[in-house]
Amino acid sequence: MLGRFTVRPADDGSDGFGVWDGAVNGWRATGIGDEARAREVAADLDVQYDAHGPRAADAVRHVDPAQPVQRATWSTGELDVWVRDNGVWLGRFRDKDGQVTWVPGTDLRPL
Repeated sequence: MLGRFTVRPADDGSDGFGVWDGAVNGWRATGIGDEARAREVAADLDVQYDAHGPRAADAVRHVDPAQPVQRATWSTGELDVWVRDNGVWLGRFRDKDGQVTWVPGTDLRPL
């Protein structure tokens, strides 16, 4: 279940952000100073966990160093990890602005 972790504004009156875990209906991380960093934390948690708990070791493949790729939408960025979710391999795609999205492997190609 990609998207289990979402970024939300902090509920403690601060200007910070937190990462909400939709599977357990609770905060996974709080006190994060900026939204971009909170999105990084959420993406890292999506790599580690699926809807039922920790991902199986054979369902994650790290790309080290990150590889430049192109999406089917003709945008370029970096791929740094693959996860298998519901039988489909998805790549964590980071665009030039640092935004992270999960893209099906069929929509990615190396540059």
